[in-house]
Amino acid sequence: MENSPTIRAEMEKYLKQEGLSKTEFGHITGLNTGTVSGIVKGNRSMSVHQLDSITAGMNLPPDYFYERYVEECIEESPHWRKISPFLYRCVELGRLDCVKRVVNILLDFPTYPPLLFEIAEDVFKDGYHEAAAFLYQKVAESERHQHSEKLALCQYRLFTINIGDDRAINLQAAIEFAPFVDRLNEIDQLDALKDLANIHRSLNHWDRVYELAQEMKRRAKTLYGLSRCDEQKKPSRPLFVYIAYADLLGAAVCHAQGDYVTGLKYVNAHADLSWVKESDPETQHWIGLFQGWAKINLCVNRLMAGDATVLPEYVEYMEAKDEIFAELLNIVEAANRYNLDIDDILDRFEPQIAAYKEPTSADLYTQQVLPEEAARFWYKLAKYNLIKGRYPYGFKCLIDALAKSDKINNAQLAHTCAGLFDRFRACADPEILEQYEKLSQEVWKKNDQKNGFTFSND
Repeated sequence: MENSPTIRAEMEKYLKQEGLSKTEFGHITGLNTGTVSGIVKGNRSMSVHQLDSITAGMNLPPDYFYERYVEECIEESPHWRKISPFLYRCVELGRLDCVKRVVNILLDFPTYPPLLFEIAEDVFKDGYHEAAAFLYQKVAESERHQHSEKLALCQYRLFTINIGDDRAINLQAAIEFAPFVDRLNEIDQLDALKDLANIHRSLNHWDRVYELAQEMKRRAKTLYGLSRCDEQKKPSRPLFVYIAYADLLGAAVCHAQGDYVTGLKYVNAHADLSWVKESDPETQHWIGLFQGWAKINLCVNRLMAGDATVLPEYVEYMEAKDEIFAELLNIVEAANRYNLDIDDILDRFEPQIAAYKEPTSADLYTQQVLPEEAARFWYKLAKYNLIKGRYPYGFKCLIDALAKSDKINNAQLAHTCAGLFDRFRACADPEILEQYEKLSQEVWKKNDQKNGFTFSND
């Protein structure tokens, strides 16, 4: 196999073909004549910026010479001032193959992993998660101090990146990351515990949610009592928020387990924030949020205890919200439990229900908890309508619930959907039966290939 001509050889060939002098080519590329001449003669180092200018001047794709740049300019002389801009550019252009080649060269030198970590942090913030994951993984593998904060932070970032629609993968990511929490900076520990709690909340692991929430509260109270935090590290939220959020999670745990008396204690705790010392606008914003959530959680407690008189107040709160599926889930669940007629409420929010879209956010609560709640909502709504004899719409909701259960790999909810369908199978028309059987076969095949992961769903 013949070797590809060098970048310089291709430049020389292009200049001859086009009849261009080095000065003329310099005008085209924005490079001075001396730079062009030095690069062509091979006695001048070339930056990635200069390479991009040359490539554009030759009317070639931006990354046309990148593989040869690694061979000619990096493998022979790995200098960070040249490598760093090249890695950023490779990430921007999606050339992960070139990133991998360069990184594998650099890992032989102990000075480079910390620098690669900084690049990983930058590209992670910019949303290039595939490249960031590769860099974090390589930095983690090179970390010789197994209790280092950098190793823990790499694992935290990998945990965040790996979270997706598949509940089995999310659970595995949470299990693998959990041992690294204590090695993080004390501020990062709070966000890590919050994120782990929200993942287990989406999996309905309520005992684990409670354990994580209480640990987050304990650590946040300690820091808040000290009235300080690392000047180089600020929490993503005010410190008191983690304390109040732990109580909000405690209320969610009690709600899920049907313990509304204890749940009321946690609701009152995140409603009364008179102990908060700060009074700046951000603090007031968060206090307002928690007090609003407390009002709605009081409504939930009353509703789930069978008090239907609270529905008008609950609906009034919902009308001011953009995302209402958690509230609708509570209403439909109460309707099924206590045989309530909620048709007028469903009619009022029919446009929002019909226009439902999967939430998109980097926040793990929005990313994980809301899709799970939406899947359960469609199941509860299917049950409500099927019991009332509204079969076409009830089956439509049930098939939607099954599809969403499959998407998030909630095998237990998918099984529950199947049980409800069998209960009303005799009422399904042939078209619905065919649609359901096709989807259920897809769900079965998918779960059969995943070694039988199942999750509890109370």
